[in-house]
Amino acid sequence: MAGTAGTIGKIFVLLILILALAGGGILWFNYLNVFDARTALAPIFNFFGFGGRTQIETTDMLNINDERYAILVEALDLRNLELATWETDLRIRQGENEQIAQELEEQRKAIEEMEISLIGRQLEADIRDRNVEQNARNLIGMPPERAVGILVAMDDQDVIDVLRKTEEIAQAEGNASIVPFWLSLMPSDRAAEITRKMAARP
Repeated sequence: MAGTAGTIGKIFVLLILILALAGGGILWFNYLNVFDARTALAPIFNFFGFGGRTQIETTDMLNINDERYAILVEALDLRNLELATWETDLRIRQGENEQIAQELEEQRKAIEEMEISLIGRQLEADIRDRNVEQNARNLIGMPPERAVGILVAMDDQDVIDVLRKTEEIAQAEGNASIVPFWLSLMPSDRAAEITRKMAARP
């Protein structure tokens, strides 16, 4: 009886030692994340009323992670769509700005060309006015018959310009205008035509 009791005692001690080693190994593997001890030992925990982690809970966690991932993907898609829309709007505005800049540049060139043209016309007008004034003064200093001979050889518009400038010079100097006398020495038809044109365009 004593021998049997000793053997049973040794077996009991060995079982306790095996269980201790197994428990320690499970805890160590769980610490190393080799496997989940609570999930693996869930049936034992449930048997003793501790309630281990079930497969349903794991499935719920996976579903929650999937939903979070789907929400994240959707948010990223919306962000990418917003960025694409913003980029498109930016390109459109850039194109509009370039078009406006091109139009402004064309307008600037047109204004510059217009200014150059106006300056050129003004210079031509000033030169012509000086020439007309010089011709008028030269004719005033000539004998009337000679001056009329020169006037008759001119175009009507040139004659009109000289006659008007002659009247301006006489008025500025306070003298009587010689224009009526020149007209009286011209052929009557030519004098009448010049007088009519001068009256039509004061």
